[in-house]
Amino acid sequence: MDILKSLLLGIIQGLTEFLPVSSSGHLEIFKVFLDFSYDSNNSLFFTLIVHLATALSAIIYFWKDIKEIIMSSICFKKDENTFFAFYILVSMIPAGLAGYFFESEINYLFNGNLTLVGFMLILTSLILYLSDRFNNSNKKLNLKSSLIIGFTQALAILPGISRSGATIGTSIFLGLNRDIAAKFSFLMVVPVIFGSSLKIILDNEIEFNNNNISNYLVGFSAALISGYYACKWMIIFVKKSKLIYFSIYCLLIGILSIIYSILNG
Repeated sequence: MDILKSLLLGIIQGLTEFLPVSSSGHLEIFKVFLDFSYDSNNSLFFTLIVHLATALSAIIYFWKDIKEIIMSSICFKKDENTFFAFYILVSMIPAGLAGYFFESEINYLFNGNLTLVGFMLILTSLILYLSDRFNNSNKKLNLKSSLIIGFTQALAILPGISRSGATIGTSIFLGLNRDIAAKFSFLMVVPVIFGSSLKIILDNEIEFNNNNISNYLVGFSAALISGYYACKWMIIFVKKSKLIYFSIYCLLIGILSIIYSILNG
């Protein structure tokens, strides 16, 4: 893996993790068109660090909120921050169960099936389009809504469904404030990323190659910086109801993926 590829993969991971265009869908597309993947045995460490970099970018961006949530939780305060932390834990349950019970079935989906990716990207496009059409509301996050959003996050395991797009869209459909919808979507993925990273470590023999330190640093830095700005940009897009741009993008990429799959099937 050379420096340029590390830079490109880091940027792709950082941007697509938080922008509503599906990181898994784009990974499958890049597998087919550019003939590379970063989930092979030789690149597991790279996979690990770019995922951790995106989690760290969200932590840095929302550090003030996270610090308040941690302090409230430690002090057992019955305030919004403590409940927010609890709802994040609740939202993790569906994705955790899906990953545990259906791991082999999920892995089977990541085989370069661009037809599946294309239809899921079109579904993402529809979710984004509809979420822009909903009026802003101010319902509070609760146990039921956090669990529903968690199920949406589990569904986003499918390649082509944007995790951020699906969870933010669902939050808006449930009547949550757009600011809360975006913050909850970005913070709920942090423990999921750490959990999946731990699973990678436990299930595989991670290969660290001293000769690739520069590649690791480039990939980590690219994912960290692009992830941070993706968070920042996405907050703006959600607030201003400008997800239509991503909806159009996902629709076009979805249609092109299906056409390519049919022509080369």
